[in-house]
Amino acid sequence: MAKVTHTGITDEVKIRQILEEEGYFNIFKWCDSAGTHYPEHTHPHDEVRWVVSGHLQIIENGVTLDLRPGDRMESQANTPHSANVPEDVCYICASH
Repeated sequence: MAKVTHTGITDEVKIRQILEEEGYFNIFKWCDSAGTHYPEHTHPHDEVRWVVSGHLQIIENGVTLDLRPGDRMESQANTPHSANVPEDVCYICASH
């Protein structure tokens, strides 16, 4: 199951710095508008999604994780999940 940490950090520069120091790569900002849906899929690497603004829902094994500003979600490679965007959201993505 994905791990969610409520960091309270929403500063993009600080988030990128933390992720780089932890050895993450392919670090980029992604934004989605309300109503966006991603069907079930996987990623080939361990992934982080760190919410800067808005609301993102990740559904994994039938459990919905509600991510809000400052929330950091870590998921393991090849874990099936889907996503919903209840309100406009921007988040930092990174691979490990």
